[in-house]
Amino acid sequence: MLLSPAFAWAIDLQPNDVVAPTPDRNFFTISYYGTENTSLYRNGSVVSAGRYENPRIELDSAVVRVARSYELAGLPAISYVQLGYGSIQPAGTLSNVPSGTGVGDLTFATAIWPYANRETRTYFAVAGYLTAPTGSYSNEQPFNYGENRYKFDLQLGFQKPIIGNLNGMIAVDTMWFGANNQCGAACLPYSNASLSQKPLTTVQLGPVYKINDTFTVGASYFYVTGGETSINSIDQNNVVSTQRFLLSAQAYTAIGRFTLQYGRDIEATNGFFQGRLLALRYLTEF
Repeated sequence: MLLSPAFAWAIDLQPNDVVAPTPDRNFFTISYYGTENTSLYRNGSVVSAGRYENPRIELDSAVVRVARSYELAGLPAISYVQLGYGSIQPAGTLSNVPSGTGVGDLTFATAIWPYANRETRTYFAVAGYLTAPTGSYSNEQPFNYGENRYKFDLQLGFQKPIIGNLNGMIAVDTMWFGANNQCGAACLPYSNASLSQKPLTTVQLGPVYKINDTFTVGASYFYVTGGETSINSIDQNNVVSTQRFLLSAQAYTAIGRFTLQYGRDIEATNGFFQGRLLALRYLTEF
C-alpha cells in the first residue's frame, strides 16, 4: 500500500453534549478543525524508510451544522445535518504526493434521551449517525476529503455530577463502514480495488467542570480499537489501537457559545500519529 487508505474519525463529544437540550430550538454551528499527522506506525513500530522517513500530513477543514431540538414520544431529542469542506496536504517526505481538497461527506444524526433528570443533572442518551458518500473523491488520488462509502455509528452517552459543579461523562460508540469499490491510488499496488473495514469502537470519558455561568472546561481520554481494513478481501493486518486526549474550554456568551479544543495522540499502533489537533467552534440559536 502506498498510504493508509482512509482516515477514520471517532464521534468526539463536546463538554455537556450528553445534557438534554430544551425542545423546539434551532442551532447553527460552524467549526474549524485542523490536525497535523506525522510518523507512520505499523503494528507498533515506526516506519522510517523512503517516503516515510519524515512524513507530515496536515488537514484543515470548516464544518457547518444545523440542528433542531424537539420531543419524540415525550422524550428530549435533537437532529442535525452536517457538511464540511477541507484540504489534506501531505508534506515532508510525502511532499510529492498529491493533496486532496473538496467537499466532505454529508452526515445526518439523531439523539434521544431515554433518561434526563435536570434536577439531579443526570442524563443518558442514545445517538445514531449516518454519513453518505456525497463528498469529493477521485480514485486517482491517495488522499480524499470524501471517503466514497457509507458509514453508520451508534453511540451511548452518560453524564452525572461527581461533586459540586464537577460532572463525569462517558460515551461508547461503534462505527460500521460500507465498502469503497473504487479504491485506487490509496490501495496500491492494487488497481481500482474494493476496500472494506471492520467496525471501529471508541470509548471516551472525562470530567466536565463548570467554573461559573460563563466558563466551562473539560478533559477527555479516548481509546479507539478495531477498524482493520481489507483490500480485495485480503486483510491488511492494521487493527487500530489508539489512545489520545482532548482538552476543551467553553465560553457561554450573549451571542452564542465559543469552544476551543486541543488534543493529540498518546499512543498509536497502526496509522499516522496525530501530533496536534486544534478545533475552534461557534454555536448560536436562531
